[in-house]
Amino acid sequence: MGSQTGSTTRSAGPRRRVSAEDVARLAGTSQSTVSRVFSPGAAVSPALRQRVLEAARQLGYRPDAIARSLTLRRSRIVAVAMAHLDNLVYPELLERLSTALQAADYQILLFTADKGSTADPVFEQVMRYRVDGILLASTTLSSCFAGECRAAGVPVVSINRATDDPAIWSVTGDNERGGRAIAEFLLAGGHRRFAYLAGIEDSSTNRDRERGFAAGLAAAGREPPSRAVGNYSFAEAQRAARTLLARPDRPDALFCANDPMAIACLEVARHEFGLRVPEELSIVGFDDAAPAAWPSYALTSWTLDVAAMAEAAVGALLAQIEEPGRPAQRIVVPGRLLVRGSARRPPPDLWPQDAVDGLAPAEARPLAPAGAVP
Repeated sequence: MGSQTGSTTRSAGPRRRVSAEDVARLAGTSQSTVSRVFSPGAAVSPALRQRVLEAARQLGYRPDAIARSLTLRRSRIVAVAMAHLDNLVYPELLERLSTALQAADYQILLFTADKGSTADPVFEQVMRYRVDGILLASTTLSSCFAGECRAAGVPVVSINRATDDPAIWSVTGDNERGGRAIAEFLLAGGHRRFAYLAGIEDSSTNRDRERGFAAGLAAAGREPPSRAVGNYSFAEAQRAARTLLARPDRPDALFCANDPMAIACLEVARHEFGLRVPEELSIVGFDDAAPAAWPSYALTSWTLDVAAMAEAAVGALLAQIEEPGRPAQRIVVPGRLLVRGSARRPPPDLWPQDAVDGLAPAEARPLAPAGAVP
């Protein structure tokens, strides 16, 4: 086994990097033992481990991750491809992913994509690096990205978006159930004119949320909602809101496919149209991003359990790394409707409410078992 190199010693002469052999010599053991001490999970007695760590501390030695990756043929690096970082759900997701991966001795290499870009440039960038897996956390990167990664033999998990490829692992929120629950909530509040503000049309998140919303209205004998497209953009959502609210049959209930668009609609409704929210217009978002809880917005929103999604995604990726060829799973993380001040509250007999925290219960689907495709 080749030597592992680390940090430099301080001396009067030229600097020389401290090697694993130096640590082994001082600790009175072998270089392979030093390597095992710095390999998570390797079997080393407590006394010997302590002796090696003390020698490493005295010499200022730290293992070289690059040398280690060449030896083990595993980089311990996971690529994360993201867009929409202006939606505060994604920075939180990135933090959770990083924490979970570091706990498993992996590090993140972040790639970002322009909202309007295709996946191909990002794929080419990712494949220049020796990564052990890829977490695809964006609704804008096309489904072919995941397929290209799989074809290249790199494990991949799609987060917050499902692909049409049954061989691709995915972790999503319960988007369709959330859309349906929002329809039921608004119907219980006595609303009559419904509208949906779409995100990116071809994304699975948008498609499933709209399908659930329309299904909930149809089950009550209502017509499909009027709609406009905001493309998950604050500015485009503002323009779409102006169009919807200028109509003679202005909606009195508006479901937006994510929270930034819902906040844009709140701003337009209050400050440009002078509407009272929720008395004249109820607005509901999706994801429960941090600003939704700010008192100025008090946005009713379906929660996206970011912590559970990150844990499930990292678990799915590590399962593929450790067991290549394992059948793919589509994991659905349950959510719930968090009722705040932006939407009219239904009577308690129609929609039970917790008087303390405003949580309205909703049917939730458990995580899919191994091999299941909900």
